[in-house]
Amino acid sequence: MPKRKIYITIILIFILAFFAGNFVYPQFLNLPKFPKKDFKLGLDLQGGSHLVYEADLSQIEEKDKSEAMSGLRDVIERRVNLFGVTEPVVQVQKERLIVELAGIKDVNEAIKMIGQTPYLEFKEERSSEETQKILDKQKEIQGKTIEEIQKIPDWQLGLEDPYFKSTSLTGRYLKKAELGFDQNTYQSLVLLEFNDEGAKIFEELTAKNVGKRLAIYIDQNPISAPVVQEKISGGKAQITGKFTVEEAKELARNLNAGALPVPIKLISQQTVGPILGKISLEQSLKAGVFGFLAVILFMIIFYRLPGILASLALGIYVVLVLSLFKSIPVTLTLAGIAGFILSIGMAVDANILIFSRMREELSQGKSFSVSVEEGFRRAWSSIRDSNFNSLIVCLILFTVATSFIKGFALTLSIGILLSMFSAIFITRILLMLFINTKLEKIMWFWR
Repeated sequence: MPKRKIYITIILIFILAFFAGNFVYPQFLNLPKFPKKDFKLGLDLQGGSHLVYEADLSQIEEKDKSEAMSGLRDVIERRVNLFGVTEPVVQVQKERLIVELAGIKDVNEAIKMIGQTPYLEFKEERSSEETQKILDKQKEIQGKTIEEIQKIPDWQLGLEDPYFKSTSLTGRYLKKAELGFDQNTYQSLVLLEFNDEGAKIFEELTAKNVGKRLAIYIDQNPISAPVVQEKISGGKAQITGKFTVEEAKELARNLNAGALPVPIKLISQQTVGPILGKISLEQSLKAGVFGFLAVILFMIIFYRLPGILASLALGIYVVLVLSLFKSIPVTLTLAGIAGFILSIGMAVDANILIFSRMREELSQGKSFSVSVEEGFRRAWSSIRDSNFNSLIVCLILFTVATSFIKGFALTLSIGILLSMFSAIFITRILLMLFINTKLEKIMWFWR
């Protein structure tokens, strides 16, 4: 490569590093009109709340439970986003929902708002025979102890609603809800519109219940039970009741925020204080700085001038990775920072392979320029294979692991990709700067 092109490339690299460094730490030069953006910190660094909810899937068929939990997760994500939680983590673990709210100021308000999300469902009227069976069973178990009740055949029947039974039409199929008014009485009501799948279920439900009541329940409480006059197509329905305008507005707003596909109950709450998170962050940064300095010291002692160049490339690598974390943005947790620190070591590992190959070529009496080229060419296969294997592991961890491990896998994979750029491109350009100079003849620097 011509010297002029090498100089231009190095200047461009340092300009990129300059702007990336100012993006990472804008307080350093405090340039006017330079974009300022904070790192996104996870629950363990910023503080916040870890909530565990249990879903009631007793009315959901086994084959639909997974889909119901996925719908529940999506609804809760929309719900917590509405009140400004930064990077909420909502994940499903069997019949439980884990909600992590980082940096939230009022945890009780968040819990209240999640819990207030209404559970909407439609129930069809039972036949008179079914109703009578349940009423008879309720009389049979009345006044008995739990032990006595459990000895009665089909005792669970006495716990059911004698007049209405659940259907598959719930809030999971709701497309939108809005305030409306009865044209005759001007009474406030809530107009519902279901998505395509919900519209089909609603049409089938009304078709088989013509002349019967179809009850609408909100949070297990019956709101209205209109008689179905005919099959209703188009997926539109209405909730009537003795609503004031404000009550109807609030109900419509809450349903739009996310009608839960299944009822949930808060069973666990853990709070991480911002002070504890700040201490964890400071300790993590201190560990990162010490590790970085130790790596630089090792490289300079064992590899002399190439070690200095590798350390310079490593510094550029660090600011580029951190700027990428900011711009994506990546939510940094303790595990994520550990992944980033580990990637620094892997970035140096590539340089060590290259420099070792260079020393071997120089020991065989080859020229400096040939040794540089051969060092990179021969080390590339080892660098490629080791980093590719690490990326496969990161992909597996990111796919199947929990949120904290996913953060580790993400930061490590980003670090690995940029470390290859740092070792193969930046370090190489810096070494090529010394070709055909007096310094290349001083073998102590290179061997």
